[in-house]
Amino acid sequence: MPKQILIADDDPGIVDAVAMILDFHGYDVSFTYNGTDVLAIKENYPDLFLLDIWMSGCDGRDICRALKANEETMHIPVLMISASKDIQQSALQSGANDFLAKPFDMQDLLEKIEGLLANKLAAIA
Repeated sequence: MPKQILIADDDPGIVDAVAMILDFHGYDVSFTYNGTDVLAIKENYPDLFLLDIWMSGCDGRDICRALKANEETMHIPVLMISASKDIQQSALQSGANDFLAKPFDMQDLLEKIEGLLANKLAAIA
């Protein structure tokens, strides 16, 4: 069964490009342009959240903190992305499992996702 990834980013160009690559590599991809939609999910959680830090109307770090504070989502890996390279420490302090600065190489993105999903499986086993 394909792994599910939820992309939350307010940039349609990023969402389209990332979704296309992930879909091509066999992932089941869903997305939202509004980060607060992530917190409205109450079932059928994805295997990984890909969150932009700066989204209009919300901060991805706040969403990450809420996900990591929720018993049902705390074990789901969060990969945060941002156009600001200087924000990595802040992303990790909010509970993100990893960080990737925009613009990023798609191969780097795939490797980070594969690593996070492998770590999740190892933690469950």
